[in-house]
Amino acid sequence: MKFYGRVTELKRMKRELNADDMRMTLIYGRRRIGKSELVKQAIKEANIKAIYYECKQVTEESNVQSICEVVSDTLDLPKLGYTKVEEIVDYIFKLSKDENIVFVLDEYPYLRGAVKGLDSIIQALVDKYRDNSKLKLIILGSYVDVMKSLLSESNPLYGRVDLVIDLKQMDYYESALFYPNLSDEDKVRIYSVFGGIPYYNRLVDDKRSVTENIIELIASSGARLENEVSMYLNAEISKIVNANEVFEALSRGFSKYSDILSQSHVSSGPTLIDVLDKLMNMEVVEKKAPINDEFNKKKAGYYICDNLSLFYYRYIFKYSSQMKIMDSDVFYEKYINKDFEEFFVPHKFEEICRQYLIRQNRLGNIEPVIEKIGKYYYDNPKERTNGEFDVVTLDENGYVFYEVKFRNKKTSDEVINEEIHQVKETGLNCYKYVFISRAGFTGKETDEVKHIELSELYI
Repeated sequence: MKFYGRVTELKRMKRELNADDMRMTLIYGRRRIGKSELVKQAIKEANIKAIYYECKQVTEESNVQSICEVVSDTLDLPKLGYTKVEEIVDYIFKLSKDENIVFVLDEYPYLRGAVKGLDSIIQALVDKYRDNSKLKLIILGSYVDVMKSLLSESNPLYGRVDLVIDLKQMDYYESALFYPNLSDEDKVRIYSVFGGIPYYNRLVDDKRSVTENIIELIASSGARLENEVSMYLNAEISKIVNANEVFEALSRGFSKYSDILSQSHVSSGPTLIDVLDKLMNMEVVEKKAPINDEFNKKKAGYYICDNLSLFYYRYIFKYSSQMKIMDSDVFYEKYINKDFEEFFVPHKFEEICRQYLIRQNRLGNIEPVIEKIGKYYYDNPKERTNGEFDVVTLDENGYVFYEVKFRNKKTSDEVINEEIHQVKETGLNCYKYVFISRAGFTGKETDEVKHIELSELYI
């Protein structure tokens, strides 16, 4: 199975693995994000001997017995008889006194739940062998709250971790590496559904159409990912009904707190806050404020940032009964196709364009460098209206306005001039206007107006 992307994370990990002293790494992130594959790839590229153990929800003794078997098999040693975690980990530290050995504890929270005081045990051993071992200890976990707690000042492991990686979703560009044979337009469509989760993207068959992939993977009864979103939520949230209500409201475009409360039928404000906080910790919902009023809570909005969850709650959750009794092609045409093409994908294309700008900014390809990017809140005194522009950047020269078009039709100068006029009417003063178009442009650029075509996003 080929490994794609994660260039920055691999570089950081290999630097730790190749160090000549003891190092401890902590990696966390939501399920399916690719933590285990990242570690395995880093070990492979560094070409270092590794003991890899995936912790289980069983007793300490059962886990230790399994670790002993892995150690014996990996290092070609006689059968080991340890029964306590402290004993086997101490033994592994001793084995690495004179050579680099990697010891990975995947799904660490499971072992932590079975062994009382595990954090203190690990802390004591790290302190004991810090100066006389070459062990590379790597701890992974999907329960983000638990993993983050290991870094708090009150935790015994505080100050012992050399490298922390909070693994996020891949951006649109790295995700497209999983389906290179698709057209640029279809890459946008596929990313709109499956986002930057490597596990989902590996399932995409780029020899089939977008519609076929969506039906096969999510939009048909018995599809591979049909229950993926609900299983993930059920594993993390006790009151799933409230989460479902919130997701439904968000998927219909309600983003302000007051609107979510009224639309979701959640019993109270404190309950809604609790649900939103939990979903944000799970990294399936994010809170965004306009770049020109970042600290105004009333103008902040909540958005589903996990593409599959958004697709699921917009199309599958609501119509799941129909999906179970209808032909999948008919279901797709009736409940998904039109809205997907005219609303869902164009909105996700805006997010892709934001990612493109951030990627180019980090590569040093944008001058002057972007300092802020996001939505811009405006009041139009003439029209007595207010609203938000979706993509605006701020740099040392001022604001740059971006308009994103995912349409079949080329963007004309007439459309561009009308957009610029509308922006100026709101009082937003921009020194440059950039238009990003799926179908290209009929006119030419000027000093004030710049064009970006879809193909440039995938160079």
